[in-house]
Amino acid sequence: MATSSIAGIGDVEHRDLLATVLRATLSTGVLLAVYFLVPIGHRHQHNLARDIGVMARLGVAVAIFIAVLIFEIRGIAKARHPMLRAGVAMAIVIPLFLIFFAWIYLNMSNSDTATFNGPMSHMTALYFTVTVFATVGFGDITPHTDLARLVTTVQMMADLAVLAIVVRLIFGVASRSVEERAAAGIGGDALPDTEPG
Repeated sequence: MATSSIAGIGDVEHRDLLATVLRATLSTGVLLAVYFLVPIGHRHQHNLARDIGVMARLGVAVAIFIAVLIFEIRGIAKARHPMLRAGVAMAIVIPLFLIFFAWIYLNMSNSDTATFNGPMSHMTALYFTVTVFATVGFGDITPHTDLARLVTTVQMMADLAVLAIVVRLIFGVASRSVEERAAAGIGGDALPDTEPG
């Protein structure tokens, strides 16, 4: 079987690389499909109910994100090729993070069209989320209420945590797993794990 040698990964069969790329692409695609296909109802709420709803959604999103992150880190530690599995984890964790905030912004906009400087669609909310994440800030979409500014600020702070902590954690676990296996003289093919990453 053909193999490739990649820095930090070692010798990996081409089918494992292909399976990893396909799994990462499919994971991101499924997350985006769910985001775009789940309808958001148009409902106007009183300020207090809306604010409580937004904070509840934010809390649920954070809890789900942490649960997925823990699941992915455990998967990396057990994977036959930890670095490849880390790549798949990144293709799940980062889009999930962005989609959660886009979903929250979309719900906020649909609850009160004055939340931002215009109504949001699924694409507009995702676009705004990515511009905040990338610190581009074109200024074409702006939060107009204190709650919208608060959630956007929370995303900015969370962006820093994702970039400084989550990415480092994912690849740190993968590196440690590779080092432990090398020290124990265990090759990737010696493990019973059958997952592609």
